Amino acid sequence: MLAKTAILNPVVLAFVAGAVISWGVYVPTVHRAAEQLHSSLRAFLFVGVAYFLTAVLIPLALIFIFNYDPTTKGQTPNFNIGPISWGVAAGIAGAAGALCVIFAATNAGKGGALYVAPLVFAGAPIINTIVTMTVFSPVKKLPELPFFLGLVLAAVGAALVMIYKPKPEAPAPAPAATASISATDAPTDSAQ
Repeated sequence: MLAKTAILNPVVLAFVAGAVISWGVYVPTVHRAAEQLHSSLRAFLFVGVAYFLTAVLIPLALIFIFNYDPTTKGQTPNFNIGPISWGVAAGIAGAAGALCVIFAATNAGKGGALYVAPLVFAGAPIINTIVTMTVFSPVKKLPELPFFLGLVLAAVGAALVMIYKPKPEAPAPAPAATASISATDAPTDSAQ
């Protein structure tokens, strides 16, 4: 019941919408960057620059310059090695995922972002659910059948996206060679 009321919280929904919009435009945007930079690694480099600006400089300024951290929720924040290690592991997982998305979209060719993103964003929640339920927050009782039906539908959705992805347009046929005969090329009837 607690999870159901938490998800209906307008603040939670606003941040969920922000993540959906941000990650929804991420794949086509980074694909465009890779195409125009002619390099997936260069696109990834600038993703890293953006992460540095938003995930390092802004928190540093808020925490150390403005002494403001609204996320502590009354607890004493720390920089202990264990929690730092989890944060770094999360960053590595996120960066590795971003690199894999860039390589997948680039190797898929023009329009690849159209089906790479749905595959990633259908598969990731399934993995997230399994890892959370078994490792990070083990459940004592398995969820009800509709929960698992949702996971199956996510997998089916990913399969349908891959099976019915848009096909590349066939190249336009070359124009047929037509011989044009000019008046000077026309045979003359001088033999008569």
